[in-house]
Amino acid sequence: MQINLQLSEKYCTFAANFRYQTMQRTEISSLGEFGLIRHLTEKFEIRQPSTIKGVGDDAAVLTFGKKRVLMTTDLLLEGIHFNLEYVPLKHLGYKSAVVNFSDVYAMGGTPTQITVSVGVSARFCVEDMEELYAGIKLACDRYGVDLVGGDTSASMTGLSISITCLGVADEKDIIYRNGATENDLICVSGNLGTAYMGLQLLERENYAMGDKSKRTNPVSGDTIDAFEGREYLLERQLKPEARRDIIEQLRKAGIKPTAMMDISDGLSSEVMHICHQSGTGCAIYEDKIPIDLKAAELAEEMNLNIVTCALNGGEDYELLFTCDLKDYEKLLPLDDIYMIGHMTKPSAGMMLIGRNGEELELKAQGWNAFKESANEK
Repeated sequence: MQINLQLSEKYCTFAANFRYQTMQRTEISSLGEFGLIRHLTEKFEIRQPSTIKGVGDDAAVLTFGKKRVLMTTDLLLEGIHFNLEYVPLKHLGYKSAVVNFSDVYAMGGTPTQITVSVGVSARFCVEDMEELYAGIKLACDRYGVDLVGGDTSASMTGLSISITCLGVADEKDIIYRNGATENDLICVSGNLGTAYMGLQLLERENYAMGDKSKRTNPVSGDTIDAFEGREYLLERQLKPEARRDIIEQLRKAGIKPTAMMDISDGLSSEVMHICHQSGTGCAIYEDKIPIDLKAAELAEEMNLNIVTCALNGGEDYELLFTCDLKDYEKLLPLDDIYMIGHMTKPSAGMMLIGRNGEELELKAQGWNAFKESANEK
């Protein structure tokens, strides 16, 4: 006897509607990006002996022979992560690749290969894609990384870019987020909040383009170049660099951080990730956070608090790491590395120490792609 297992379209529609009406609904924004990842992946077990580290760090760690293989991926969506009204496609290609390299360096590894997948809407032409890939090639040439594959697809919602990066490291060199302990020094490279101020400048000038009077000297009538003298801010937003040089400095000095990650979502969010995974608290000193002078000047002009921008702005792609207190003397002569605090007992909480000694609780207010206002970032 043959049984027809095909359900009618009417029944399928009824079943779908019934499920939607009866199931509990939780907004994605209530979990945030990392909360959502934990929620969706916590029941996945590691089954392969070649998988050393899965979800939860800057990159996964796999083992094939003597070397460890690092793997990371990033998805960039038009209207969420970038605005093509003021982001050149060549810069976008470069940045898309470099942010993946940064994740591998943040684990103590070296990026070696990438795959690139793009979704492209009908408004883009071949020349546009050539510009995008010219930026990717520039990044690969600069960091010695090979493009080894990918995929392309038509898109109904603009441009999307997904890059997966592979890297290698010796087991002894890999640095996770969960190794920090009480009294470890907290360090950062470079300066913070600068990329965010570059974004604010781009968005302000893009908005002002429709009113030329806002960019004209009322006396001479000459056009005012709002970008003049602020090229560094724009570069930090449009063309960030992975801090390979910092990793090399630390190795030469004989320093292995106890925990490390790159700063993509803001200092506050990232240091809290390390605290949560390491089971510690922290004390960050406001007056020790490295700030660029031009970024501070622009923040004052725009009525923004530059320390708040440094804590929550994101996209700096600097390295945040902790070191054993015994490495203090080794850290002092290193270029572009700043000690901004120390790890504490978990009971002490995660605190920002103000310039007058006041204590403020750190809050994760950095970049969250699932907030309703995310596309305004």
